[in-house]
Amino acid sequence: MHELGLVFQMAKVVEEALSAEEDITAIDTVVMEIGEISSVVPHYFEACFPAAADRCPLFEGAKLVIETIPAVARCRSCGKEFPVVENKGYCPDCGSFDKDLLSGREFNIKEVTVR
Repeated sequence: MHELGLVFQMAKVVEEALSAEEDITAIDTVVMEIGEISSVVPHYFEACFPAAADRCPLFEGAKLVIETIPAVARCRSCGKEFPVVENKGYCPDCGSFDKDLLSGREFNIKEVTVR
């Protein structure tokens, strides 16, 4: 389960970003964007999230919010934009499997709320 490593990396990035702020005592909420077809399993990431407090005391009691980014593609044959998962990767207009992925693989720290 690589999600534990991702939690530790996320905690490190957040800690480094907040290191210049002197009056921050704790992190209240971390909002993550996770793409629908990324290699990150949201449930596993959520289960590993409390381990962030082991690496950074600012995370003690922090909440995690996960926003799922839908997988959307543009068909190379006809130009139609479509939801990838719902259509099993095939264009609903022309049936082509040839596409450019526009979204769905994201793994981003969107927002951090502090106390």
